[in-house]
Amino acid sequence: MLDTYDFEGDIWLCHSFGGQCYDYTKFEPALNTLREIEAFMSRNPSEIVTIILEDYVKTPKGLTKVFHRHRSNEVLVSLSKMPKNGGDWPRDADMVAGNQRLLVFTSSKSKEATEGIAYQWNYMVKNQYGDDGMKDKCFNRGESSVLSDTSKSLVLVNYFRSVPMKLLTCVENSGALANMPHTCHAATGNRWANFVAVDYYKVPRSQKIEQE
Repeated sequence: MLDTYDFEGDIWLCHSFGGQCYDYTKFEPALNTLREIEAFMSRNPSEIVTIILEDYVKTPKGLTKVFHRHRSNEVLVSLSKMPKNGGDWPRDADMVAGNQRLLVFTSSKSKEATEGIAYQWNYMVKNQYGDDGMKDKCFNRGESSVLSDTSKSLVLVNYFRSVPMKLLTCVENSGALANMPHTCHAATGNRWANFVAVDYYKVPRSQKIEQE
């Protein structure tokens, strides 16, 4: 899950507000992170990577140009191969065999038509993020369809605080985190999460949950 913005004549990752990136909220050019992802995928040829963009880029074809510079098209799953209306996704083995191992989704609806980048809310549901999503209840965030909408084939479970607190993460990324997919199972039409979003994912218990 990456936040993308126009900044300094390029596309940057930034955790900001108001649709604007600033010097004090910037992280790095998006291309740098894509190169890290490329290196990971090269070292791990059987892994499939999903990028979900909170997308504030206004430059026409801005994201497309970054992905072309990065040569992501070589491994990118094309929009035409993504299932509509809750259909089945290709099997992992087939994606690996065809080296189509990178999925990219955007929060910008128009870019599905203009840039061929999948609009996330056509394909997935998400529960509420932040403190409200950590109270042993599972309900959709505002932009998402209701969690039981099976015309969206992917389920993402958020489990992180509104304001990250690293000292509490060891506790929160343990039993409570492990329970959250179970809490959301019934709400999502008896579906297990495809993705779990956390803060400080390197805390040992959250790594174990990812592997499970």
